[in-house]
Amino acid sequence: MDPYEENAKKVLSPLDKMSENDVEETEKETLDEASHKEEISKIGSTDLENVDEREEELDEDNPLTDASEAFVEHLADLRKQLIKGVAVFVVFFIIVFSTVNKWLPYVTRGHELVILGPFEVVKFYMSISTTLALGLSLPFLMHFIWTFIKPGLKENEKGFLGLYSPVMLLLFLIGVAFGYFVLNPLSYDFLIGIGEANFNVMISASQYMSYLIMTTIPVGLMFELPIIAMFLSTIGVLTSTTIKKIRKWAYVIMAVISALITPSPDFFSQIIVLIPMILLYEISILLVKRIERKQTLKEQSSNV
Repeated sequence: MDPYEENAKKVLSPLDKMSENDVEETEKETLDEASHKEEISKIGSTDLENVDEREEELDEDNPLTDASEAFVEHLADLRKQLIKGVAVFVVFFIIVFSTVNKWLPYVTRGHELVILGPFEVVKFYMSISTTLALGLSLPFLMHFIWTFIKPGLKENEKGFLGLYSPVMLLLFLIGVAFGYFVLNPLSYDFLIGIGEANFNVMISASQYMSYLIMTTIPVGLMFELPIIAMFLSTIGVLTSTTIKKIRKWAYVIMAVISALITPSPDFFSQIIVLIPMILLYEISILLVKRIERKQTLKEQSSNV
């Protein structure tokens, strides 16, 4: 028998006491940690709700979301205007294509044209119908483009384009008429005359149509030069002094353009194109000067 057995049940060693204290401390720590975690979870849930609310508020006030919504609206508006333009073009194309035999003599001018194959007939009719349909639908297309870009323009730009859009169309038509009645007959007769001196000339319908487009549409675009110069002057990009400084280089560039526009190599046809270009350039200088005078008068009146 152990004489210390009875006392052993009552008396504990210092190590045993330390172990009991450690157990109590660990239990307290676990309880504290559990309560702390509960508090954190409660605070975290409320904070998460507040964060969600703040994120919703930020999303509502975020300029990026506003910009993206505005961009989507612009795309929808652009799609709408494009659909209108395509619809107008298709209507005019059907009208022109269905009445091709009535106005075709005005295009061919009585020239004897040759068809080199069955598909060339379709190509000729399609090309000429497309060109005329674009010309007829041009005013409507300009109106649709104007409707789309108008909200993003400044007041001076709106006033300029709204005032001079009909003038732009008129100048384009004048340029096309100049190419059709003056440039095309002169250059065509010159080239045919050179060919007939040594060859039996046969002109295919597709080649004639390509030549007609080449001598009319670029000339119509060339006649837009004064309006482009006035617009650049209105927004402060171009001045009359700048136009005068680059006049010599501009004449050289216009001479090159006239040589490219006129397929015939004769100097006479190139001069016929170059003279209107020079006149348009000088008219552009006068118009830009006039705009600058108006702007200076407005500034003086505002200062007074």
